[in-house]
Amino acid sequence: MDTVVDRLCSPLGSAGLGLGGAPLGNLYAPLSDEAAEQTLEAAWRLGLRYFDTAPLYGHGLSEQRLGRFLRTRPRDAFVLSTKVGRLLQADPQAPPERDGYHGGLPFAPRFDYSHDGALRSIEDSLQRLGLARIDIALIHDIDRHTHGDAQPRRLREAMDGAYRALRRLRDEGVVGAIGVGVNEWQACRDALARGDFDCLMLAGRYTLLDASAAGLLPLCIERKVKLILAGVFNSGILAGGAAADARFDYAPATAAVRARVERLAQACAAFGVSLPAAALQFALACPCAAAVVVGARSADEVAQAVARRAEPIPTALWASLAGQGLLDPALVPGP
Repeated sequence: MDTVVDRLCSPLGSAGLGLGGAPLGNLYAPLSDEAAEQTLEAAWRLGLRYFDTAPLYGHGLSEQRLGRFLRTRPRDAFVLSTKVGRLLQADPQAPPERDGYHGGLPFAPRFDYSHDGALRSIEDSLQRLGLARIDIALIHDIDRHTHGDAQPRRLREAMDGAYRALRRLRDEGVVGAIGVGVNEWQACRDALARGDFDCLMLAGRYTLLDASAAGLLPLCIERKVKLILAGVFNSGILAGGAAADARFDYAPATAAVRARVERLAQACAAFGVSLPAAALQFALACPCAAAVVVGARSADEVAQAVARRAEPIPTALWASLAGQGLLDPALVPGP
């Protein structure tokens, strides 16, 4: 019987395309309610049926906007994921910008990976979404990128607390699947060593520019755990190119990273392929991927992502990238 994670895949069984909800929470710049609605309408019209969000995204704004839209659609027609690990507290003095989100809701996030905190987080998310269930619940940001030297302690807290709560909710049928949502593959490995997860959302570590998560794939295959890949453009540099102000991994890109991206772009151009299309389709071809989520701030950006998924890419391109040392030969997508 198909699981909720299987429903993320395309009808042909390959990885599906989903919409990431961070831009709906005003990530990096404000987004009007009208523009958010148009973005979601375009995603639905173009066939996207997986939507990911989190309390952090706009401090509840992304969940609120997404829920307002999805409540107008048949509940069994889409898959929804959100996250636990942060609770939102009312903040009358909320600054205009916090955590990279501009003009979100007047709440302040605080980390809480406890058992009761996870249960409360799910209840709060359901209230903001206005929906009766969440399909996939992910433990958010239990990685060193977020917690630094405190990461081992936070991981223990999450496994002793939030994981037990989510496992119970899964066993009771309240959520369909559970996993983690992180920026580092090592956190995925450590979580799999401690718990029984259905999926892992991993941002930025299985891309044309950074495929460091390749070593995680055998473990995913052994444990029958699917990946949901995010951040496949590595903070935008694989979409916008090696400009002087390009960013990689949430920070200004180094000269070495920009030079590698330029080589990738030139290699793609030699085959008449755009670098963003190659980056997206490389992630979609990951043998463990159930879905790739992309963020979008407009209907045009959604259409662009769908077009990139369909752009023809000759198999010779992948061989060329491998031959130039730009792609591990073991990761060349199959025909």
